[in-house]
Amino acid sequence: MEGLGSLLFFAILFFVMMRWGCGAHMMHGHGGHKKEKYIDPVCDMEVDADKGYGMTHQGQSYRFCTRSCLGKFDADPERYLNKEKGAEHGM
Repeated sequence: MEGLGSLLFFAILFFVMMRWGCGAHMMHGHGGHKKEKYIDPVCDMEVDADKGYGMTHQGQSYRFCTRSCLGKFDADPERYLNKEKGAEHGM
């Protein structure tokens, strides 16, 4: 019976902490954490930090919306890093 009491105690404690304590922002979407966004250097689309494909080039992190964009960048990174805004994307 002592094991059941301990389990019940910790279950209630877990519920209270998740409902009103430190875990409340996780359950209810509160907390004000903004997701980091990247701009795909190939097609200029916005990509969430946890989406798409990523790579590091010369110490800088880049995110790509598709594997195709990643491949294009990997083949010729300088083309996309030096392009002018509004220039042809080479798609």
